[in-house]
Amino acid sequence: MKISARACGGFAGLAEAYDLDTAAHPVGGELEHLLDRLDFFSAAPSCPVGADLPRWEITVEDGQRCHTVFLREDGSGGDWQALLDRLRSSA
Repeated sequence: MKISARACGGFAGLAEAYDLDTAAHPVGGELEHLLDRLDFFSAAPSCPVGADLPRWEITVEDGQRCHTVFLREDGSGGDWQALLDRLRSSA
């Protein structure tokens, strides 16, 4: 699987970007398991309103499947935050 994650916005207006291929990454299996738990390819998480919150665009390609979700990092935790945390720590 190929994962591309881009963030922008928030108070500081900082941008983050992560690109990785799970087949070639040491924690690739963990990321794939987390994406399965999120049911990523059918997910459409709500995007809370708030200009001060970072906005994420996450695209995952797996063979013929390609899906993009948009979310805001609002500090609510859960599996979506775990995905963002894992992407950051894997860079």
